[in-house]
Amino acid sequence: MSPASAAEAGAAVLSVRQLVVGYNDIAVVRGVDVDVPAARLVTVVGPNGSGKSTLLKGILGLARLLGGEVWFEGADVTGVPIQELARRGVGYVPQVDDVFPSLRVFENLEMGGYLLSARGRAERMEEVLEIFPALKRMLRRYVHTLSGGEQKMTAVGRALMLSPRLLILDEPTAGLSELLTRAVLEEQARALADRGTAVLLVEQKASLALELADWAYVIVQGQIVRSAQAEVVRADPDMAEIFLGRRARV
Repeated sequence: MSPASAAEAGAAVLSVRQLVVGYNDIAVVRGVDVDVPAARLVTVVGPNGSGKSTLLKGILGLARLLGGEVWFEGADVTGVPIQELARRGVGYVPQVDDVFPSLRVFENLEMGGYLLSARGRAERMEEVLEIFPALKRMLRRYVHTLSGGEQKMTAVGRALMLSPRLLILDEPTAGLSELLTRAVLEEQARALADRGTAVLLVEQKASLALELADWAYVIVQGQIVRSAQAEVVRADPDMAEIFLGRRARV
């Protein structure tokens, strides 16, 4: 990235430039640019198999980068392991395996604060419980006894234990009912952005994601075909065609 480009990207907590991500040297995501400012909910939507989750894995160093750059708070973090990204302030909630079901809720939260001292974990847990007060009554419950929405809240709470400035969510509503889907996206993703956290959301339930997000990227066959305010994308008549697998007009 040139100095001029870096300066332009400075307003964004996360800046992705011309990212190419693939498996076995085969590019799945090709030449993608994404910016996520502070206190904004940015969503990436697109048809099944369009490369949404692969994009996130490339950003997080979980898939092979074949080209491009990832910048976080002005620093080049291209290819940096996810453990180091967590230390720097990036939280991640994967689509699956996002909680420890055999542990209690408070134990899941404690594990999320593994880099903190015992006192620091206790103090941060109180802060997380202020964000999600519903978790207070569940602290002693085993996670496998919780509903899908409660488990997702636990997962997000665990990710918040290290006070991330950026939270990346990979299809957090997968398998949830319509009611729980709205609760997760409104009361967790949207609410966190309103509190000042930059949130990057990949979501298959595009209509609701676009209703709640500030900005949207539409990805089709590994490339961004739309980048605009979420409400503009939601009103675009081409969206129905995109989700039926047809490429939008560029």
